[in-house]
Amino acid sequence: THAKMATVPLGFNIDSPRWDQSTFVGRLKHFLNITDPRTVLVPEEELDHAKALVEGCRAGLVPPGSSQEQLLYAKKLYDSAFHPDSGEKMNFIGRMSFQVPGGMAITGCMLQFYRTVPAVVFWQWVNQSFNAFVNYTNRNAASPISLRQIGVAYVTATSAALATAVGLNLYTKRAPPLLARWVPFAAVAAANCVNIPMMRQQEIINGITVTDGDNNELGLSRRAAVKGIAQVVLSRITMAAPGMIILPIIMERLEKFTFMQRIRVFHGPLQVLLCGGFLLFMVPAACALFPQQCSLALADLEPELRDSIVAKHGDKVPYVYFNKGL
Repeated sequence: THAKMATVPLGFNIDSPRWDQSTFVGRLKHFLNITDPRTVLVPEEELDHAKALVEGCRAGLVPPGSSQEQLLYAKKLYDSAFHPDSGEKMNFIGRMSFQVPGGMAITGCMLQFYRTVPAVVFWQWVNQSFNAFVNYTNRNAASPISLRQIGVAYVTATSAALATAVGLNLYTKRAPPLLARWVPFAAVAAANCVNIPMMRQQEIINGITVTDGDNNELGLSRRAAVKGIAQVVLSRITMAAPGMIILPIIMERLEKFTFMQRIRVFHGPLQVLLCGGFLLFMVPAACALFPQQCSLALADLEPELRDSIVAKHGDKVPYVYFNKGL
């Protein structure tokens, strides 16, 4: 087969980001590319072909006549469907590219059916099940989590969401109608604060690998794990916020019009579509809030790790770096 292969264009590295990852705009372009919902529709064999092309390119060999554009498109498909740590194909529900179609359907229903307790319970449960799937799929593969821990994380997050939603639902019965529409967002935010740290508890307990600027491993840090997970929690809440805060205000105004009162059956589908509009931009924007390669000042590390780094490297390592996950 080597006779039929060509070498990779000089200076082309398929793993180096196309856009500057130290700026928000660069990260936004990167995530707009990776979270493109159209990649969910790409057939399995095309994804496998993209993986083969990316792995071949890493080894320095590509099919003759391969253009840079073809290689970059293969990398886009690879990044959207395969786990960055293990290289395994992710189930499509857990992929970041499924966040828009999956999220818009669930969020639209949460915002539409917020009036009765059974509806609130059902849709919060559906949303937490979806979240647990996404968090498990995008976990740091270097920190394995047992099925029991997954179960506990899922039950705890679902309970937090339901307690917040049902509690606030009862509390807002006498409040202005708009406040009741904001209950789903409060429940989602509360659940995210529980779900993500619980799903990634191994990282907090054991620490995650931190490296120097040249990618040399320096040890395990729990503080780095806490910083990375806190940023992910903030990103997920930001992802949901505009749709779940602004959309209820829009719907509250719209529903006062006579024509809207005549077409009540379309309120649900309309909310789902509008949620999709918000998420299309908010999924990549929220992922881009913080750099994927997170940094932590040496002074902020655990004393024992800091001392061991100073003993080995002196003052050559002012910052350590780690992958914060999504």
